[in-house]
Amino acid sequence: MRRLLILLLALTASACGGGGGGSTPPASAPDSPPAGELPEPDFEPAPVSDISPLPSADAPVRPAPPPELRLATATDDGECQPAQPITGITASSSGDENDNNTAGKAVDGDPSSRWESAWSDIADPDDAWLQFDFGAKTAIGSMKLYWENAYADEYAIYISDDAEDWYQVRYITVGKGNTETFFNLNINVRYVRLQGIRRHTHYGYSLFEAEFQTPGCGNSMPTLDTSYVPYPVDGRDRQPLPAPAEPIESIRFTLADGTLVTRFGMVGRSRHARERGEEWNEYGFGRNDTVDGQGNPVDKGPGAHLNFVANYFKNRTWGVEFIDNSNVAGVTEPRIIVNQYFQQAQKGGGHSFVRRFDDPNVTGFGWMSPGDLLDDSTYLSDGAPCPVVPKPANNELLNPDSGFHGIIGANDGCSVVFDTYPGHSALAENADGVLVPNGDNVPARPLKQGDIIEFTSSFFSTREAMDAIGDDGAVRYYTNELTYVMGEGLRPWYGQEPRLMNEPLPRHALQGGLGSVSYDYADNASFIFQQPHNNVGMRNIQRFMEGRRWLHTNLWSGAHNEAGNDRNDAGRELQGQHFNQSTCVSCHINNGRSVAPVVANQRLDTMVVRVGAESNPANGLYLPHPVYGQSLQMNARSTTSGTSENWGNAAYVAGFDSHDVILADGTVVTLRKPTIAFEGPSPASYSLRAAQPLIGMGLLEAIADDTILARVRGTPDEDGVLGTANYAYDPESGEVRLGRYGWKAGKVSLRHQVANAALLDMSVTSSLYPNRDCLAGPKYCDPASGTEAGLPDDALQLMTDYLQLLAVPAQRSQVSGFPQGVSPLPYLDVDPNKVAQGEQVFNDIRCNACHVSEIQTSARSRFAEVRNQTIRPYTDLLLHDMGEGLADDFAEGLASGRMWRTPALWGIGYTKYVAGDIPVGYLHDGRARTLTEAIIWHGGEAEVIKNRFINLSSEHREALLAFLGSL
Repeated sequence: MRRLLILLLALTASACGGGGGGSTPPASAPDSPPAGELPEPDFEPAPVSDISPLPSADAPVRPAPPPELRLATATDDGECQPAQPITGITASSSGDENDNNTAGKAVDGDPSSRWESAWSDIADPDDAWLQFDFGAKTAIGSMKLYWENAYADEYAIYISDDAEDWYQVRYITVGKGNTETFFNLNINVRYVRLQGIRRHTHYGYSLFEAEFQTPGCGNSMPTLDTSYVPYPVDGRDRQPLPAPAEPIESIRFTLADGTLVTRFGMVGRSRHARERGEEWNEYGFGRNDTVDGQGNPVDKGPGAHLNFVANYFKNRTWGVEFIDNSNVAGVTEPRIIVNQYFQQAQKGGGHSFVRRFDDPNVTGFGWMSPGDLLDDSTYLSDGAPCPVVPKPANNELLNPDSGFHGIIGANDGCSVVFDTYPGHSALAENADGVLVPNGDNVPARPLKQGDIIEFTSSFFSTREAMDAIGDDGAVRYYTNELTYVMGEGLRPWYGQEPRLMNEPLPRHALQGGLGSVSYDYADNASFIFQQPHNNVGMRNIQRFMEGRRWLHTNLWSGAHNEAGNDRNDAGRELQGQHFNQSTCVSCHINNGRSVAPVVANQRLDTMVVRVGAESNPANGLYLPHPVYGQSLQMNARSTTSGTSENWGNAAYVAGFDSHDVILADGTVVTLRKPTIAFEGPSPASYSLRAAQPLIGMGLLEAIADDTILARVRGTPDEDGVLGTANYAYDPESGEVRLGRYGWKAGKVSLRHQVANAALLDMSVTSSLYPNRDCLAGPKYCDPASGTEAGLPDDALQLMTDYLQLLAVPAQRSQVSGFPQGVSPLPYLDVDPNKVAQGEQVFNDIRCNACHVSEIQTSARSRFAEVRNQTIRPYTDLLLHDMGEGLADDFAEGLASGRMWRTPALWGIGYTKYVAGDIPVGYLHDGRARTLTEAIIWHGGEAEVIKNRFINLSSEHREALLAFLGSL
């Protein structure tokens, strides 16, 4: 007699780690093993952001020093003299706390005496200062401060020649106390002032000593031997990216008789797809924490479904294979054979196919049918009797002519057969509008082509099995929940009535094609940009996770930015002395955008500042800056001790230029642009650039060159829209290729993008850029000039693979069937009619002239997941002149200072949810605080279209914004 295997998670509510009750198992179910053998997965909290706090909003703002107060050039390491102490300094202050701890004690050479600012009897003790007088204009290279325990949390360093006009050379947001050294001051002044902003204690500021040195070896930046970086002046010699004939892994294929084989990868998760941080249930059926007594929404935080378990990259992925014969001629009662491919021995079972939608006590989880385990003893016996099975070759079954117990294709007794849509209760609304059983039953029936099946798996290993592979991690995990359509394959899904029952998303909502991320009902929006393709391959899921590890690795310490993960020893001490951030995700926060410029004195070290020595480079040439190289690297550390250092290479917000625009309905919109200042010398040209979301980059690389180039225009269209391609040299082959990544389309491939960002943003070399002299141009950028420890080639490949497989969320344009009385998640509470109206407005005013809504990818990628997909990125990947308002003076190849590549809009509605508490903005420098501001900044080729937006009615404008918010 056929027996159903019931997962432990479906037997009781307590086993699920959530609310809502459980379903009753059929009488034929085998006994469950002791609960102690299958513990609940650990709850994995979301990581805490390590972004530095912003400066105080009311802090004073001083201009950057003029050239006459700076030294003319940096020090040349080959000729510089040792730095010398500067003596004969006098000191004064805004006020001393007493007659003993006076300002002069900070420069008396006695490390035991100290200055203490007045604090006990003044109105604002935070606003204290200590001033140093060198007696005459003096060249100063560095300053060292020796703090007492009462140090400054936030303070500024000002300089002056007359003690009246003050200029800012450093602003410190997070003071560290103890000893703080400021290198590379390279100033020529008489006065230096420490200006307090915020005290660390309730006492005054207390400084033992301040020491100054002249510029010299060890405290000043060298002058770089820069060389011109060439760009192609046209695309006549363009070569497309290499195109492998076959993908590295097949994810879907059809056998000769019509049997459909679908393969996909899974990763361990802590909780189910519908569990939030609150308990939730329907009216009258248990506790519901999503609303208060008045029915107002309550948010107790996210669940733990889309985040990543500890050591997710280590033996915690596995593959699943569906063998579906519903398309085979003559088959009237089709079935799915399920084989699983784990990296360690497992207990049998761990499959479920249809969620318990007919029971109002089961909301976030619960299952009707886990299928027929071919050997029940693999579930009932002790230990982990299911051995590791090698993954089959592409487009081939492991057992095409044999199987288990007569089931051809089944690997062993741990395989499962699913062939019956289970019987369930018929439903009708009660007085509260809740769908409840009405006393009738819908009988079980054979599966049929087109049936929509929800599937989930589980990881049921043992301590002994994990120890056998040298893994001391957990032995039990949940995983993703997927939707499978009989005869078609996997489809991204959303939840319909009753109780978020799985339904395939319509094709027009699949922004990232069939790999789009399904709707998130676990309130895990901060992780929505971090998911693999919905149909990721069972080998590629491991590549994805190992690549993710590298993007989350601190490339100095090797530490992971999420707790509980093993250190990546291969990623240790790869970083140079000067850098912006140490992990990729410190700029691409949660794989999204960098911190936007929102307050004066804010350091811009999560953004990129490209710099040049010339303001108007010609003939496709670019000359790096003689001090900074190609890009500012704003942070530093000692290469011996690893402690952080301040070398004064940062750019910061000096203020904002604002003006108002009045829309047709009278709405006033204030546009605000940050003005930028430099701690060091101001470059002849520069470009401030925000980190962009990382989603869908593999899909963009899979677009054929000809598809992009077909939209290039030689003459403007009726609205003035042109569209220009950019080109760049491939750093590996030297060939001219079409540019498609970066704000000015200056990178030709994901590999190019990763390696270039590693060098410019993190000071990490690779085989593409073998040494840090590459920052100064190509002259010494070759192995013959020296190599430095950097990203191993396998790490560079894994990082590239990760980005290739990073998925795009589906558009949120469908109404979700939240249970009655449950508060919808804000980003899933949509009005489809308004979204559809907004899309029509988007097209009517011709935003789609550049933000192209639909593109077909090609078959040239090494990943099947991104091949031949219909995607909706809302970009043409071309350059457009955006007018003087958005211009900088930095050219990159054929992209002038006024030209920018059209950014993809997919995922833009998730911006604030992905960022969490981090302030984010739009456009290339993050200036726009809202999408309305971003649109109104458009000019140049977009001037006519922008004006159509300005002249929209309130109704049409709000509809357009609702549409953008759904992307």
